Amino acid sequence: MSRRNGLDRRSFLKTAGAAAALGALGARNAFASEGMHFAAPSPTDPYDFDEPYSRLGTHSTKWDGAVADFGEQIEVGMGIADMDFRAPTCITRAIAERCEHENWGYIRIPDSFNQAVADWEMRRHGLEVDPATITRNNGVHPGLISGYHAFVPPGGRVLMTTPVYSGFYGSQRFARVVAEESPMHYVDGRYSIDWDDFERRVSRCNVFLLCNPQNPTGNCWSAEDMLRMGQICLEHRVIVFSDEIHCDLVPPGSQYIPFASLPDQDVVNNSITFKAVSKTFNLPGLKMAWYYSTNPDLLERIRSHTRSDLATLAVVATQAGLEEGDEWLDQLLPYLGENHRFAEAYIEENIPTMKYRAAEGTYLAWLDVNDVIEAIGAKEAAARHNESSSSERTPAQMVQRWLAEHAGVALNPGSSFGVGGEGHMRMNLATQRATLETALERMADALSRV
Repeated sequence: MSRRNGLDRRSFLKTAGAAAALGALGARNAFASEGMHFAAPSPTDPYDFDEPYSRLGTHSTKWDGAVADFGEQIEVGMGIADMDFRAPTCITRAIAERCEHENWGYIRIPDSFNQAVADWEMRRHGLEVDPATITRNNGVHPGLISGYHAFVPPGGRVLMTTPVYSGFYGSQRFARVVAEESPMHYVDGRYSIDWDDFERRVSRCNVFLLCNPQNPTGNCWSAEDMLRMGQICLEHRVIVFSDEIHCDLVPPGSQYIPFASLPDQDVVNNSITFKAVSKTFNLPGLKMAWYYSTNPDLLERIRSHTRSDLATLAVVATQAGLEEGDEWLDQLLPYLGENHRFAEAYIEENIPTMKYRAAEGTYLAWLDVNDVIEAIGAKEAAARHNESSSSERTPAQMVQRWLAEHAGVALNPGSSFGVGGEGHMRMNLATQRATLETALERMADALSRV
């Protein structure tokens, strides 16, 4: 929340976080049940996602990072993809209970953890996953890097349909592989695959990295589309890596389909799925994820390149969410869906230089700001900057800085999401409705004065 809510960032760090942890303490001992199981929830009152919950002063990338990057004029952080809501009670309680045991030696992860992952997949998505095929690691990025080392030689190519998550490029540079970008068609706020371009490019790649649901465009890929992708990859002997980290965050009215559920077993056997609940329950700071495959040969190869050192609290928090977090998530999803619809309606009525069509999945809004670029002279500003500076800026980055300066709102520039991202900004909607409304009002007011 903004500093206008009367929260000093330094004092907040000392109060809100500690109070939340202590208030969630339950009567059970952390080791009272075998294998760190947690009791199933008994839902009572609904969760209040409208509750103001400031993150300023916690070294939050989304909030304190935006202030550090753009200055004290920042009032609303709407950038990096994490959520502003209070954590699920079951997770806070599990962490607090484990903290009562004041020893932090090495953790032996119980077999029940993989079973909790498999149960979640079946319960939430109707997908049967063999617990023995699940390999845990420190995040989707480390998992993908393990996969690149296993299947892509240095200098080899990884196909992606763009615009796509900006972090993929960093992982690929680290693994010394090359991004092969296939720009999607963009019509009326929706993206679709350019199949001719896809097949032309895939023939020179080792891996196709699918993002399902797609970050930042919000596509929930159909079974037909994924089956066609998978069959083309199989024909060209290209392995499919399916990053499905946003899969639990699909609001009512849309459908996520796991790549591993496709009806062609040969296509499924040519794939590895990468997942986590770090987006689901807002746990990215704890660093835990996993991958699985139905193909034992692919698993053997990628596992030989995998090294994971998992933190105790990451295991405890993640397992608590998997075993107890359904009710919290069930209440969250309609709220996120309403945020999408609210943003879509507000922009259509009040910000004529922006366009937004509600995403099918994720809590991310992909804003068309081509008219904003023209209105504020962002192309010309970028050109002037690039003539006099060694650091290059895109028009979208100029929009980012303009909105930070004139509206006090921090967004992500679309140019960082690969080919096709220019002319867009990414806005995070996983926040309280009042915060979202404040951000939209401030942008509308600033742009109305141009």
